Amino acid sequence: MTRNQNTVTAYLDGFGRMDRELILSCLTDDVEWVIPGMFHTFGKDAFSGHIVDDGFSEETAPKITVHRLIETDNTVVVEGSVAAPKDDGSFLDLVFCDVFDLRDGKIKKLVSYLVEIK
Repeated sequence: MTRNQNTVTAYLDGFGRMDRELILSCLTDDVEWVIPGMFHTFGKDAFSGHIVDDGFSEETAPKITVHRLIETDNTVVVEGSVAAPKDDGSFLDLVFCDVFDLRDGKIKKLVSYLVEIK
């Protein structure tokens, strides 16, 4: 795997273990995160505030499955699915497509496209 693919894989592993330190170590200080229709953040502090949003469990890690990972230049695209545990014991099942732009082996921008599976 390339340096960029390793960073993205580490980032996803961090979410899969709820390892906040690992997640944040994969980001540039000026990281930008966009989930269209939900939020648009700038910087690690703002990013950190969305690692676990209201209504979701901080105690149980999401189950993330990567279906495809592709790279061109400094962009890595990941397609996959996730079962995100909620505070009430249920799960939010999603499919996602994450587009990562990287600089010097760190994530500088992430656009996450999410679709809930009913």
